[in-house]
Amino acid sequence: MKTKKNTISATPNVTGSFSSFDFAGKWSTPLFLIVIYVVIGFFIWWLNIPFIEDIFTSSTINLIMVLGFQMYMGNSGILNWSYVGYAGIGAFFSAIFSMDPMLKSMQIPTMYPFLVKLHLPFILALFAGALIATLVAALIAWPLMRLSDSVGAITQFALLIVINVVLSQWSQVTNGPRTFTLGGSRKTTYELVMAVAVLVIIAVFMFKESSLGLKLRATRDDRYAARSSGINFIAVRYVGYVASAFIAGFAGGLYSHYILSITAASFYLSQLFVVLSMLVIGGSMSVSGAFFGTLVVTLARQGLSQVELGLTRSGFEAYGMTEIVVAILMIIFLIWRPNGLTGGRELTLNSFKRLIGKKKLKPTGNRKKMEEII
Repeated sequence: MKTKKNTISATPNVTGSFSSFDFAGKWSTPLFLIVIYVVIGFFIWWLNIPFIEDIFTSSTINLIMVLGFQMYMGNSGILNWSYVGYAGIGAFFSAIFSMDPMLKSMQIPTMYPFLVKLHLPFILALFAGALIATLVAALIAWPLMRLSDSVGAITQFALLIVINVVLSQWSQVTNGPRTFTLGGSRKTTYELVMAVAVLVIIAVFMFKESSLGLKLRATRDDRYAARSSGINFIAVRYVGYVASAFIAGFAGGLYSHYILSITAASFYLSQLFVVLSMLVIGGSMSVSGAFFGTLVVTLARQGLSQVELGLTRSGFEAYGMTEIVVAILMIIFLIWRPNGLTGGRELTLNSFKRLIGKKKLKPTGNRKKMEEII
């Protein structure tokens, strides 16, 4: 009887993640990340240096992409190579939806008439582009969710190639291999990306701590044990994959309305390398890892770019040095610290207390009764 009681108490609860609100040990994570991000954002806004504001805005778009990338890859353990392809779908379609019809007909004379006439406000265009990316993911993802490990990763890479070829050759929609220019002024503002980043941090963390996120991590750790316990691993993977595609499409729309000039190559291997390096170096197992990985890699890339530019101006050919150094850094982390900077853990109030030497002791037994009396 006693053995049965111990067995039941050790069984993980996959249906009640929100039932216990542990702020210091769990829910303080999004607050910490948002506070750090907002403080950095307001400090850069106070500096009022356009060059630094541009870096912050573009890095925030990368942060949103990395968070969406972590949402599926970090919880499922499957490397989603096709992720940046959905960002490209959202980028092109949100641009088409928001562009003036006359500009569309002038730039792409062969564009389908119904797309030429379609014109939406900027915010609605962002959501529409993200929904198109989500719809594409929803239509093709179900059979792919059965695949795991190297087979799943190879399949996702093949899907990325398919998406890239379609985007680069569909002349009636994306202008083919030529540059797609939005025209006008930037609609992705400093304030907008900050607001979106805050919402995405909250959404991705809530997904992780939900029962669905817990089930998805169970399939990551042992899909056979998860299946035997009643978890439909195909369904939970499918929902996580489609949800991450929505974030990718939204981030792609922000990117296109910030850069104002895109091609299919903008959402291919080079962008995938940037997003992947940020997540690997920060730690794919946690939302905090995605956040700090983006911060560290952004600072490293900007510093290396300035060094590369200085060496090039002095007569030394240093093109590609930034990518080489970041790639070596990824290899070092994968060998000696595979869980990244955060070690796969979240930044919480309890971890912060331990960091400064104040360990939080949980009272049990007689100690708890004494504290209640006091």
